[in-house]
Amino acid sequence: MRERAWLQGWLAVAAPLLIVLAVLGLLQRRGADRLQAVPALLIGSGLLASSVVGRRRHRRRVLQALRQSDG
Repeated sequence: MRERAWLQGWLAVAAPLLIVLAVLGLLQRRGADRLQAVPALLIGSGLLASSVVGRRRHRRRVLQALRQSDG
């Protein structure tokens, strides 16, 4: 069980680190070479957005289940 928590911790910081790495790549490169950092930025942003949407969906389901169990 402890391995799973460790893995989830790394996965939680993976997307923000990917975004930071992409921004640093954008700042460091010049000209057409900057395009190489764009996919990492898009993937990191997509992973972060997907995580936010999934978390909101899960919270909504839990809230609905709590409301149904009260009545």
